[in-house]
Amino acid sequence: MRARWAAALHNRLISGNTLKVKILFIGDVVGKPGRQAVREVAPRLRRDRGVEMIIANGENAAHGAGLTATTAQELLLAGVDVITTGDHVWDQKGFEREIDQWPQVVRPLNVPPGTPGRGSTVVTVSDKVSVAVMQVVGRVFIPGGDCPFRAAQAEVAKLRRQTNLIIVDVHAEATSEKIALGRYLDGSVSAVIGTHTHVATADEKVLPKGTAYITDVGMCGPVDSVLGRQVEPVIKRFLTQMPQKLEVANGPVSVAGVIVDVDENTGLARGIERVCVEV
Repeated sequence: MRARWAAALHNRLISGNTLKVKILFIGDVVGKPGRQAVREVAPRLRRDRGVEMIIANGENAAHGAGLTATTAQELLLAGVDVITTGDHVWDQKGFEREIDQWPQVVRPLNVPPGTPGRGSTVVTVSDKVSVAVMQVVGRVFIPGGDCPFRAAQAEVAKLRRQTNLIIVDVHAEATSEKIALGRYLDGSVSAVIGTHTHVATADEKVLPKGTAYITDVGMCGPVDSVLGRQVEPVIKRFLTQMPQKLEVANGPVSVAGVIVDVDENTGLARGIERVCVEV
């Protein structure tokens, strides 16, 4: 108990009456190698970096495409508090029947009415701080979603009745769409974190009105790969334009993410830092 109390005290950097909440967001977890890496790295970062909440994008956690109840449970047992997904959320057959069992799992909110699951969730951190996590999917090069700008704005308005600490996962292909969403939501949410492309960008910043932003947080997957998949089948697919079985690669795994410092009182970010740990 004393160790947990000391860790919680370290987690909150007190300056005057300002309390900071540290939130770790881990990029797209790819297959079994990614899940194993999260299990190894997440508790270490929580302990060593004073992290109070961990969010991971898990849309590729099951065999490199989609999510299952078993893989969701594995990530939660590894220390992840909330799992976001994306356009591949239904790639594993049956998860549409399982997702409602998991209030910690979020799918894009800008999907047709009646879609299983939820587009946002609110969790309690350190027994007292409520943090909301929501996700929208982009429309550029990703068909099927409603307007992420209008959907995000409406959801933020609802969530702010419960908490002013709001983390937004923007799962999108186009950098311009992600940047525009970040600017659009600046000042109304704690952070806008880009996912989907699996390649970390170097543009992490706190925007002028206080929202932390990065265009893409990267992935948690094999380093010697093409976006977490074996190299040769991907090259062959490009060369021949013929279907290939794209298996998850092996070897060392890189866990990419960001740590966001959020002011508990205002809900605005005081800092954002990229982290990358090779397992």
